[in-house]
Amino acid sequence: MTRSRGRRPSRCAGHETDPVKFIPEQPRYYRSLMPDERPPTPLIPPGAVPRSAWVLLGMMTALNILNFVDRQLIASLAPLLIADLGLSRSQIGLLAGFTFVIFYTLVGMLLGVASDRWPRRTIIAWGLGLWSVMTALSGAARGFAHLALPRVLVGVGEATLTPAALSMLGDAFPARRLGLATGIYYAGLPIGTALSLGVAGWVAPRFGWRVCFYVFGVIGLAAVALLFTVREPARRAVAADTAASPSLRSIVSDLRSALAGRPALGLVMLGGAALAYGSASALHGITWLVQERGFPFATAAYTHGIMSVTSGFFGNLAGGWVADWCARRWRGGRSWSLVLITLFFAPFSAALFLLPPSSPLFYMCWFLFAASTVAYFGPVFSAVQELAPGHVRSSAVAFGLLVINVVGVGPGPWITGMIGDHASLTMGLLGSVGVSTLSVVAFAAAARRWPRAAGA
Repeated sequence: MTRSRGRRPSRCAGHETDPVKFIPEQPRYYRSLMPDERPPTPLIPPGAVPRSAWVLLGMMTALNILNFVDRQLIASLAPLLIADLGLSRSQIGLLAGFTFVIFYTLVGMLLGVASDRWPRRTIIAWGLGLWSVMTALSGAARGFAHLALPRVLVGVGEATLTPAALSMLGDAFPARRLGLATGIYYAGLPIGTALSLGVAGWVAPRFGWRVCFYVFGVIGLAAVALLFTVREPARRAVAADTAASPSLRSIVSDLRSALAGRPALGLVMLGGAALAYGSASALHGITWLVQERGFPFATAAYTHGIMSVTSGFFGNLAGGWVADWCARRWRGGRSWSLVLITLFFAPFSAALFLLPPSSPLFYMCWFLFAASTVAYFGPVFSAVQELAPGHVRSSAVAFGLLVINVVGVGPGPWITGMIGDHASLTMGLLGSVGVSTLSVVAFAAAARRWPRAAGA
């Protein structure tokens, strides 16, 4: 039978296929872009998390662990640096505090903007390469100055990670799973701290403290290559907004107005800075254990590492639960939760620095003190977000981080170290507990000034 020209045969018996509607078989990705009467079959069920998102989360969490390992190495190796390089306790405090945190905070604010404009994976790769090279160079240090310059650049490099990583995770995960993804990412803090202490306790006594810096520097450089095996997710489309984007001047003006019109916002930031002073001062903990409580370095490092990872998870979970519980019951509940958390932990923290290690209460107080150093993170920043007007919420969080880092994290280890040089670290650490406890004044005042329509 001769086939008629100009007419395609139907693919199904008894049915004609409209030549306009006929589309050759294509991969499903392209099929979704073509006109069809039927909705395209999605590759992934709606709301499901693709495998690539979990791979990305695994890579970002691994880099965040490495981030905190490198950040904590100075504190983890402090007794050996003091003995070998002749550093003072206040110099250790400067290296762990101001030298790192000032540049980390300021550069981090700029890189938050950069991550919205340029390829985020590339930004992280450059930062990872920089902080890894500087970590390795720290192993060749011969004095304070040789550690200080690499420390500044470690801070600059590490500032690239979190803004870009959280931005990519926000694009890769659906909103209902983003909290889980962020929580897993921030698990890098206790895991990285514990790993830093554990590796320092095993490697340094056998091969020397310098090898710790070399090893983690090389690991970081190898991770740069692995980073490019992970795809950067496409940025989510932002709904069109007819209003022009606010200028930097208008954002600063609105933030100033929010701080003036809502005194509770500034009081929460001030209280958070007081708590950060105490938690940052705890970086002297391993030096205190070795020099003033007689622990062997390896034992102090291992035990401190176990305490950090277990108490870190407990503190974060307990702090968040208490904050939510209080917020459901009272106006200003998140601020009241910080009052309760601080007053609960303060006696155990003070007791730790007064008890001998032979006391049966010593390790219990140590665990609760370590938990107190992280329990406030969630309540403080959820309070800031609740208080800040919606259109300046991100700016308020960034400003809160600036206040907490410059007023609390920077001076805490330095001042505690100076007290340790002139009196004892026991006195310096007890003083840091006192500063943290004073935060209840700011938090109680904030709760009493809590607006009835916070966040509006």
